[in-house]
Amino acid sequence: MNKSANLPPKQGESFPAMSMFGLFAPAMEYMVDAAQRTVLFWDTMRQRGNQYREHLAETAPHVLEYEVELIIDGRTLNRPVNYGLVRVIPPKGVEIDAQRRPFVIVDPRAGHGPGIGGFKADSEIGVAFKAGHPCYFIGFLPDPTPGQTIEDIGRAEAIFLEKVIALHPDADGKPCVIGNCQAGWAVMMLAAVRPELFGPLIVAGSPLSYWAGVRGKNPMRYSGGLLGGSWLTALTSDLGNGKFDGAWLVQNFENQNPANTLWTKQYNLYSKIDTEAPRYLGFERWWGGHVNLNAEEIQFIVDELFIGNNLAAGKIQTSGGTTIDLRNIRSPIVVFCSKGDNITPPQQALGWILDLYDNVDEIRSCGQTIVYTIHETVGHLGIFVSGGVAKKEHGEFSSNIDLIDTLPPGLYEAMLENKTEDTANPDLATGKWVMRCEARTLDDIRALGGNDLADERRFATAARVSEINLALYRTFAQPVVRALVGSPAAQWMQQLHPLRLQYELFSNANPMMAPVAGMADQVRNNRQAVSADNPLIALQEIASDQIVASLDAWRQFSEAFAERAFLNIYGSPMLQAAVGIDPAGTRPLQRASKNPLHHELLQKRIAELKSRIPVGGLREAVVRALLYVGMNRAAVDERGFEMVRRIRRSHGDMPLSEFKALVREQYLLLLIDPQAAIAAIPSLLPPDADTRHETVELIKQVLSASGELSTTDKERLQQLSRLLSLEEEPPNIRNLTIVPPTPRQKLRDRAQPR
Repeated sequence: MNKSANLPPKQGESFPAMSMFGLFAPAMEYMVDAAQRTVLFWDTMRQRGNQYREHLAETAPHVLEYEVELIIDGRTLNRPVNYGLVRVIPPKGVEIDAQRRPFVIVDPRAGHGPGIGGFKADSEIGVAFKAGHPCYFIGFLPDPTPGQTIEDIGRAEAIFLEKVIALHPDADGKPCVIGNCQAGWAVMMLAAVRPELFGPLIVAGSPLSYWAGVRGKNPMRYSGGLLGGSWLTALTSDLGNGKFDGAWLVQNFENQNPANTLWTKQYNLYSKIDTEAPRYLGFERWWGGHVNLNAEEIQFIVDELFIGNNLAAGKIQTSGGTTIDLRNIRSPIVVFCSKGDNITPPQQALGWILDLYDNVDEIRSCGQTIVYTIHETVGHLGIFVSGGVAKKEHGEFSSNIDLIDTLPPGLYEAMLENKTEDTANPDLATGKWVMRCEARTLDDIRALGGNDLADERRFATAARVSEINLALYRTFAQPVVRALVGSPAAQWMQQLHPLRLQYELFSNANPMMAPVAGMADQVRNNRQAVSADNPLIALQEIASDQIVASLDAWRQFSEAFAERAFLNIYGSPMLQAAVGIDPAGTRPLQRASKNPLHHELLQKRIAELKSRIPVGGLREAVVRALLYVGMNRAAVDERGFEMVRRIRRSHGDMPLSEFKALVREQYLLLLIDPQAAIAAIPSLLPPDADTRHETVELIKQVLSASGELSTTDKERLQQLSRLLSLEEEPPNIRNLTIVPPTPRQKLRDRAQPR
């Protein structure tokens, strides 16, 4: 085939054959192009159908771009599951540092097959490889093993992580685990039960607070109540003979954006048929790779999470009676969400923090570090599919995972700034961006919006109604449905699902598609693409925009109607009282309870830390002094951390785990008793002036990595110098005060570059 024949003409180039039509030449040119595009479009649909059939025929279908090596087959475990652990083999030219912590990517089992985390080179796996980390992947087979539950999967994933840790005994930290969408809440649950297995956790587009949202948006959270609860989930599983077809979950995603589902996705392919087909087919290979769940699995997900909202409330228990409390997680938690995500909006990704904590001090008292970042526009799938997101957000997280792991307990927002000519010390920042983690409070999370108490009562009422309807279905209808539906009927209903049919009908299995391939070859050999300035192309775009606007208007109307219906139905005081919800209640319904032992343990920990204020040597003194001088910044810059990393390596390279423990302890000492902690610094340092001068210069070097020192930084450095008797004025410990910067100082500091 002549490849040059496939290329469209250059912009403005006209075809000689069209000149004979005179004024009608643009119309004829457009008609020829439209006819050819139509043939090529349907040939792409045919290829999509064939690809779908080939993908389903594979033993372990996935869309990973990388070669893998099976490490553990979950079907061989004592409690078998359809999950498996594989090692991702680095491509040629990629060097892996055996000392770096491994990355483990867990893909969502939410209707689609595995592999989206390594879907292409610019992916979560790709950027982790680029940063030198070994990579592992936890995927799954299309069908669950009989009887497997969500808890069984958690046990299996714990075994997988134990294996990864055993394979990397010399790594500088526990594995960093990335959970996409559904996998995010799954790994959070496991980390709450087995915190010792985890390094930093990255949850991308993962719902954790399922009722949360704002009025006028996020209509998916109303679906459970408007359908009468989870009885429909049980019915669908019974119609599947004990299995829930993942195509129904994909259908829910499709319904959120009818303009894209019914028009934009296909039109984008049609209008760019000469270049778009490979990308379209690559995505459809994953989008159409539907998988099944056991009835027990999907019922747990819907009842306990999406309708019950019990995860952040600490109301879920394991079969052994252990309560799943997210406050037990000891690893840093990185939450990546987007304002453009209508499946998991920022309120659902971050609202669990408000459910668990009253203020940042409580986060610190639990020893938790939470870092979040909010993208402005990317949609749900783009969070873990977009190459731009992978190269920016996921790339920065991968490169700076040790920085995140070392952050003192608290709440932070990761800010990414483009590296420019004006960036200070650009060699200390990897890639094209500079990451800075800025301290935040719970008011920053509240500012995103959320439910009031009346809304909480509505969702609680919907959860109670769901329980009642499910009990009625199980008592009166389920025995009949199960008696009527056997395995053959369930298989037929699955094959006739509309989403599956759209692939089957346009594959080679349909005899009517047989001529399409030959016609498409002829078109490619004689391709005559329309010129870019053809007026009918502009009319085509206008017509497409009008179709999109109409479908968007329909979506907005249906969403507004659904919201009003939910608010009115479940806001009824009569219904609320009937199901046991106090219509006039003034207390939050889904707040996690406080552990009465926590305060007692906290006081013991404080007493233990106070006893360690005078304990230590040079390392403790340097870290404590550095934290004190830079504490006013309320931010940690990756350039400063890289400078610290280089200094560590030049002084014996303390293991990261020890350095993390040192930073956290010294930070907590400064929080508990700042005056005593600072006053003890001279006693931790050698008495000679050279060492003390070197300490001050080292601190100045680290703080200067991100730019000029602020006025407050300089004042604290001078205070430290006086404390160490490095200036003429002698230290006066009794008069040493820790005063927060005044508003004028803050304004002055902001005016100076960092």
